[in-house]
Amino acid sequence: MSDYESVGKVSDFEDNVGKAVPVDGRMVAVFKKGNEWYAIDDLCPHMGASLAEGHVEGESVTCPWHAWRFCIKDGTWEDNPRTKVDCFDVKVENDEVWVREKPDAE
Repeated sequence: MSDYESVGKVSDFEDNVGKAVPVDGRMVAVFKKGNEWYAIDDLCPHMGASLAEGHVEGESVTCPWHAWRFCIKDGTWEDNPRTKVDCFDVKVENDEVWVREKPDAE
């Protein structure tokens, strides 16, 4: 499991707007919803579009290319929950946002 990596200041993120950031050599979509933070793999498994560029509504982000919807909390594809994108841990310390890969327990 990797260590947490800094991906920016809290002020670098907007509510209900994804932001793609590099974490451990891959792109991750980070989402801020009030005081809650979520991070999933940035690449849609269908055609590789950036999920950070998708429309966020509730707990879902919609892929900007073909409208596949993913839960920002756990990465599941909402039309077929057996398909998922990776989910990441997020923490905020001293106004800094940190992300890491989840442990292999899942």
